[in-house]
Amino acid sequence: MKNDSENGDRHPDQQDPDESMDQNPDQGSQDADTAEVDVEDAKEPKEPFGDLAREELISQLLESNRRISEMEDGYIRAKADVENIRRRSHNEMVSARKYAIEGFARELLSVVDSLDQASRVDMGSADSQPAGRMKEGLELTLKQLDAVMDKFGISPVEADAGGCFDPAFHQAISMVDSEDVESGNIVSVMQKGFVLKDRLLRPAMVVIAN
Repeated sequence: MKNDSENGDRHPDQQDPDESMDQNPDQGSQDADTAEVDVEDAKEPKEPFGDLAREELISQLLESNRRISEMEDGYIRAKADVENIRRRSHNEMVSARKYAIEGFARELLSVVDSLDQASRVDMGSADSQPAGRMKEGLELTLKQLDAVMDKFGISPVEADAGGCFDPAFHQAISMVDSEDVESGNIVSVMQKGFVLKDRLLRPAMVVIAN
């Protein structure tokens, strides 16, 4: 008995390789054509910006770079201006604090001159004329000082004998019995108080009645 191979018999599912190639003769050529088309597509440049021309894109890029340069220059200038303003404001603030009383001090010079002249009066003479001159000089000096203080908004605190005691502007240093003044009112003023516009500089030192 001969083998099936010798008889040329094949299994029905088996297929000769040559026959399979013969059945689809165009398959290989189609795959090759497809590969060639894909390669050609890959070589073709794509336009990421749509239909804009190359020259227009270059022009827009140059314009964008110019604007960026202008903005950078403006930022640097603005930063320098802010720094200069900050430094100038600081210097002005320091100067204002240092010389805040310059005008007030200049106005006080006339008062100093009057006191200096009064201190030179010879009080050793038995004549009463030097004492009178001293009194006149002191009164004139006080008037000058009051005028200077009023010019700068400095005024004395109201503290009259018999007036009401105000703890916001008065400071009681003692209490005494008094038949003429009601209890809790001011008997006498030991030291004047002063206000600068609406700010208390120093309270008035007063004696109040029990």
